Amino acid sequence: MCGIVGWVDFGRDLTGERATLRAMTDTLTNRGVDDSGVWIRGHAALGHTRTAIIDVAGGAQPLTVEQDGREVATIVYNGEVYNFKQLRTELRARGHEFRTRSDTEVILRAYLEWGVECAARLEGIFAFAIWDLRRQELVLVRDRLGVKPLFYARRPEGILFGSEPKALLANPLVRPVVGLDNLQELFATAKRPGMSVFRDLRAVLPGTTLTISRAGMAQRRYWALEARPHTDDLDGTVGHIRELLHDIVLRELESEVPLCTALSGGVDSSAVSAIAAYWRWKLDGERIRTFVTTFDDYATSFQPDDVRFAPDEVFADEVARHLKSEHVRIQLNTRDLMDRAARDAVLWAQDMPTTLGDMDTSNYLTARRIKEHSTVALSGEVADEIFGGYSWMYDQQLLAADMFPWVAKEYLMPGSPRGQGRGLFDPGFMAKLDLGTYYRDQYRTALTAAPYTGDEDDTERLMRGITHVTLTWWLPMLLDRDDRLAMANALELRVPYGDHRLVEYLYNTPWRLKTFDGREKSLLRAAARDLVPHSVLDRAKSPWPVTQDPAYAEMLRGELSALVNDPSSPSLPLLDLPAVRATLDRPSEIAHQWVSRMNIEMVLQFDAWLRRYDVQLAI
Repeated sequence: MCGIVGWVDFGRDLTGERATLRAMTDTLTNRGVDDSGVWIRGHAALGHTRTAIIDVAGGAQPLTVEQDGREVATIVYNGEVYNFKQLRTELRARGHEFRTRSDTEVILRAYLEWGVECAARLEGIFAFAIWDLRRQELVLVRDRLGVKPLFYARRPEGILFGSEPKALLANPLVRPVVGLDNLQELFATAKRPGMSVFRDLRAVLPGTTLTISRAGMAQRRYWALEARPHTDDLDGTVGHIRELLHDIVLRELESEVPLCTALSGGVDSSAVSAIAAYWRWKLDGERIRTFVTTFDDYATSFQPDDVRFAPDEVFADEVARHLKSEHVRIQLNTRDLMDRAARDAVLWAQDMPTTLGDMDTSNYLTARRIKEHSTVALSGEVADEIFGGYSWMYDQQLLAADMFPWVAKEYLMPGSPRGQGRGLFDPGFMAKLDLGTYYRDQYRTALTAAPYTGDEDDTERLMRGITHVTLTWWLPMLLDRDDRLAMANALELRVPYGDHRLVEYLYNTPWRLKTFDGREKSLLRAAARDLVPHSVLDRAKSPWPVTQDPAYAEMLRGELSALVNDPSSPSLPLLDLPAVRATLDRPSEIAHQWVSRMNIEMVLQFDAWLRRYDVQLAI
């Protein structure tokens, strides 16, 4: 995978801005560890960092194609197009000649053949930019679900863009200004599509193209979910899902570098691992490599909480034995999670603070360990969203709330009166953000975007709306986090359940079929019935593990105490100091309440973010 940056200015020649372009490109070095390059012609400048997956020797970027000895278009691209071989065959039949084996050149020649409409022909995870020298236009394209990130900042005479905000902030034309509406995005757990935590930045919307020319910017949606009748019965639905999963996973095994699966022991990742193991053995006679993450003594000292009922490693080990995979157990300890360099790297990877604390750190460290063996990993992400795997999808009280159901659940968590991660911030500051109104207004807006057939009964209409809101307001947060933490280690994370064909099919599958056996993810369990052990099929959903070591909680307590006793801490004016001191006086609460730790983690990260990014608060 890769990192991309660019700068277009129709009012000036950018030839003299190579140093600035290189600075922007260098912020994305972790996304591309194998190569980097920059390209400047007149009003356009493009930069690229590369982690090689396909055509390792010949796929360097920026990539330029010529016609009649004249440069016509240049591309920088991040992602994988899984149908590139079929497209290359079609383009050759139309007269195109290729000088590389890369999917990058396929995309560029598809653009030359079909224009911006080529986006609808691409299947995969991607974000790319093409500078058309003939038309003097820039085209930005993002994949259907937004798996690959792409940010931009409009300028009076053009545009800046990059895979991550840090790349744009490396250009002196973009300042790290953060207003109240940006802080809403930062603290909210339902984020407006296309918004950023920095005032002057936006994200290209999933399934969207932007064309920037002297005339301005034109936005076009090339993909969106549509409501269609579902005509398959239960057996036909299960059979079709299985066929799709086999086709999807088979295509996503395409790689010229070592590939593996991330195996938690849940039904999502276990089904992907089982299908990957089948095809890897059938085609290559090789065993798939699987990875599970755990902590020292986690299996023997684990204590159930309100969402985690058993440690992952026991189930993952059973699946690995069943599949005969090359199984690797990533064993983390408290020292790993407390490592300052790792925690700083997590903040830098995401360009913003989050409430997830050690879950983010362990995800980052997991990607780093996987990268020691493999460059590509298939994950089980997106299954909960399309098959109906979240507990709040089954809670009538939460579904009836005039609010995103996962947000309503957040407010009902013990010890979370102000919402997740906000318990130690000043009430007056929180009142300015007015997140309650934000959530209600945005939820109503989000619901109006959901497409319906018009034939749904009340339950089906409700759950179709909830599913659409989940896919457009919840899933993007997870996909962005997954990409950033993996790509901070140059690890490509593929999401088979995010294939648009499967997403479209499941969106239009009635809720009564998704829950036909009275449980969550009924259809996935049925499709995986003979692929994985029954213990996994019967296992309740379990989130990513968190450390239960009291030493970690004590470390958080010490860092929070140091922060509030340091008059130079930039976050001090925004904190509820009585609440902070009350928390410090209750070490047992920090050790045993996840919400308490999340509140501390958010304060620590927020303070570090203000310092590192030199954030200018416009509030």
